[in-house]
Amino acid sequence: VQLQASGGGLVQPGGSLRLSCAVSGLTLDDLAIGWFRQAPGKEREQVACISRDDRAINYADSAKGRFSISQDNPKNTVTLHMISLKPEDTAVYYCAATLTPTPPYDLLTTNQAIAGMDHWGKGTLVTVSS
Repeated sequence: VQLQASGGGLVQPGGSLRLSCAVSGLTLDDLAIGWFRQAPGKEREQVACISRDDRAINYADSAKGRFSISQDNPKNTVTLHMISLKPEDTAVYYCAATLTPTPPYDLLTTNQAIAGMDHWGKGTLVTVSS
């Protein structure tokens, strides 16, 4: 499985951005897939994940109400749409996936979610600044 993230850039506070993750090698419905981020000097954290079997979506508290994850099966891409961006959203954003069934992501810690991902794309940098 190969993952290619794109769409990062510089955006002003309050702005919006759409990140895409192009997946090759497997179809999305075979995978649990999600977005993670790592801010400078901080640990990587979960942003939003889609479970493999029931396609349930879980958002980190920091993402709820502002971020939306979706999948486009014909294009085999997963999108993270972010609105009302804040400076604290500045980070490198990664998409990741696994074939392995996982518990619902709302039952996992961020470290468990990270450890469960087998495939990682290169990150895309999002900078929120005026």
